[in-house]
Amino acid sequence: MEDVQSSHDHRQIPIDHVGITDILWPISVSDRARETQQTVGRFRISVDLPKEFKGTHMSRFVTILSDFHHNITADALPGMIREVQRRLHAEKAHLEVRFPYFVEKAAPVSGSPSLMEYQCAFHISADGDKIDFILEAAVPVTSLCPCSKAVSDYGAHNQRGIITMKVQPIFDGPDNFRHIWLEELFETAEASASAPIYALLKREDERFVTMQAYDNPVFVEDMVRNTAVRLREDERVGWYEVTAVNDESIHNHKAFAVTTWTRGDE
Repeated sequence: MEDVQSSHDHRQIPIDHVGITDILWPISVSDRARETQQTVGRFRISVDLPKEFKGTHMSRFVTILSDFHHNITADALPGMIREVQRRLHAEKAHLEVRFPYFVEKAAPVSGSPSLMEYQCAFHISADGDKIDFILEAAVPVTSLCPCSKAVSDYGAHNQRGIITMKVQPIFDGPDNFRHIWLEELFETAEASASAPIYALLKREDERFVTMQAYDNPVFVEDMVRNTAVRLREDERVGWYEVTAVNDESIHNHKAFAVTTWTRGDE
């Protein structure tokens, strides 16, 4: 049958990204406590398209997902992106998978267990022989306003915040990067805020968390800096972007802060 996608395109305009997006697929993620965790990923896969070709072969992206579906893990992604390059005859390839990740978390006083959800993503791209890989984790936290605490006779306003970390591990070889557990990123963010968030709290736990937040007031600026300090101390981290967003409880806006860093640029 005629291969229309490979036919010549007279407009001579290259395309940076062409592929498939918003396709759900089962994946396995490395789990520090249980070795692996089964979840569902939302994929975006693309390649560059030279100016002389009319289109790319969309079905090949789905074929690659099918071929790797038993082994879609962070460690397997370099091999997967190489396969995208090979089958699509592409110089550049990009893959993003977003997924919910669950951790069993005990309440701080009662010890009551519950599952805490975190939104995560893997980003991997290949440009010729070079590969870039980034882990992303969005961690819900509590933040208590230092200014509110300082100016109030009693109490202080607090809010739900989200600390989002994008972290690039250091590569020890062309396709081998240093492993960083997602759970380590969650713990880093939670330690950088006023208090963690829990799915289940008893009354004694609520008391503990409320006082913990009161004793640890932080602005969004504090949260990104606290997170940044901890990430810089991790020798596996080569680059990061940290974003903190507070859904303000007494203002009609959200507050945010962002910081980025590359090892060696100090």
